[in-house]
Amino acid sequence: MRLFHAIVCPPAHNFAEGLTTVDLGVPDYTCALAAHEQYCQALRECGVLVEYLDADPTYPDSTFVEDTAILTGNMAIFANPGAPSRAGEVAAVADALNSWFRSGDRIDDPGTLDGGDICDADAHFLIGVSARTNEAGAAQLSEILARQGYRCDCIDIRSTPGILHLKSGIAYIGDNRMVVIDALADHPALASYELIRVDPEEAYAANCVRIKDRVLFPAGYPRLAARLRGLGYTLVELDMTEFQKMDGGLSCLSLRF
Repeated sequence: MRLFHAIVCPPAHNFAEGLTTVDLGVPDYTCALAAHEQYCQALRECGVLVEYLDADPTYPDSTFVEDTAILTGNMAIFANPGAPSRAGEVAAVADALNSWFRSGDRIDDPGTLDGGDICDADAHFLIGVSARTNEAGAAQLSEILARQGYRCDCIDIRSTPGILHLKSGIAYIGDNRMVVIDALADHPALASYELIRVDPEEAYAANCVRIKDRVLFPAGYPRLAARLRGLGYTLVELDMTEFQKMDGGLSCLSLRF
């Protein structure tokens, strides 16, 4: 949870042309840009150095930088996004990460993998098998992580309604605590954690981010917010309306290390 650096990419002017599985309306670019900067300011207030990539209209989804890589203590593992239109996003992120990490492994065809399907719970990695991360990609990542001494478990979310990635439905917030939607709460891979269940009406809020002594949290979900505050967490609530329209959550908007 002690993170000091984040890589972000502002939304491009054609952000609304990206991929989405929900029908929540067309995102407003000006509002998305302002919300992204508020997110970056929140990171800075948590003591994180924010490194900006250039907005890239070639890839309308590129603001969701988390999907391009998985970061361990000393290595960047480059993803192979499950949506073909996003494959080119990895190169720009790789250039930025190469300044901080030694050259890492890469997920190769026929494996596909999105970073949003990977939940790092200390030395335990949970890998979602989804519409974007296939079994071959999950197996490749498991092998790479096992070589570094990490434990891995796969969670198949392909029949779980309402979530695109694993981290759409879970978030590790330290202290052996996992925020989780009801549909995933009984999975055996989560049995060792203290589970903070999310009411179905507030399922979007399961995607939150612990940074040092604060939790970045989407505004508008009072029941889960009260639950977390009751456990002693300090929340930084952020407007995620425009990103939610494009299947994006708080974790999607940065690579943190």
